[in-house]
Amino acid sequence: MSGTAAPVETEPIGARWSAMRVAGGYGAALSLSLYLLVKVVWVVAALLGHTPSSFSDGDWIVLNAVTVAMSVVGVVLGLVLAQRWGRRVPAPPLVFFAWMAAGFLIPMIPYMFASAFLGGDSGGGGSSGSDGSDGGDAMPSWEVVFITIGFAGMALGLALALPVYLRERWPAAFLGWVGDRRIVSLGRTRLRALYLLVAVPVLLWTYWTAGGTLGLAHRDVMDVQGRLLLGNSALWAVMGAVAIRVAATGRPRVPLWIPMAVAFTSSGSLFAWAAWKLPWALIRPGGYTAAEYPAVSVVEYGLSIAAGIVMLSALLKAVRSRDPR
Repeated sequence: MSGTAAPVETEPIGARWSAMRVAGGYGAALSLSLYLLVKVVWVVAALLGHTPSSFSDGDWIVLNAVTVAMSVVGVVLGLVLAQRWGRRVPAPPLVFFAWMAAGFLIPMIPYMFASAFLGGDSGGGGSSGSDGSDGGDAMPSWEVVFITIGFAGMALGLALALPVYLRERWPAAFLGWVGDRRIVSLGRTRLRALYLLVAVPVLLWTYWTAGGTLGLAHRDVMDVQGRLLLGNSALWAVMGAVAIRVAATGRPRVPLWIPMAVAFTSSGSLFAWAAWKLPWALIRPGGYTAAEYPAVSVVEYGLSIAAGIVMLSALLKAVRSRDPR
């Protein structure tokens, strides 16, 4: 026995799956274009002197310029996923932007359904105004519709197109079953560090979801939608930690794509949302009010960012152990 694992089969994906990738990619790009249009309108309006009363012109323009850039990247990502030439895009930027986009939007799908059932606003971050669109001035109905379609369409499009794209480009990371190939050990120290990093935010989010108030400076900001978002974040963080454990231990024996997809999405969610919310909690532009005390925000989001990075690092190590390329 040489100890070398047998190569993973890389049979081509079916035509129906490829069609789903194309439809999902184009759908994501088209949907997010509506959100991009709203943001461009807001920037132009601000340059002409029309700014929400709670923001300065500079803050409003910078905030929306950032979201315009993020939207452009999202539209391009959707087109990359849909086109054949997308597989020739260099891997590092593709994986990074796909990881961020998946982390921002795919975990929001359960929240959007739950929020719609509860009759709340599911258009991009709940009542806390984390998208910056809650400037104190009522938006026209067409803007609300475009923003909602933009988020929901991009999330659903990514959920359809991204797994198929990754499966086509890196089949060794998704084919087969957990435990059918020997993988490089992720190490007990790394796993324990990951569990600790995930545990603190999860405990905080679960406690606040259940109605706890310790650590909250502005309890009135934490409404039903805010608690629902926190509960959703806690659930995805736990799912990601469990998925990494499954990949590391080889148990239970389930299709490999399940823990790989869950860990990829969960790690992106931990990193992306924390990296977005932390500056808001510390800088507080436009009279933004964070529910947490600043020190609590630093701990909460700092650990979340670190957990996302460690989780992605463990995931990539597991993938490289399966694919010699």
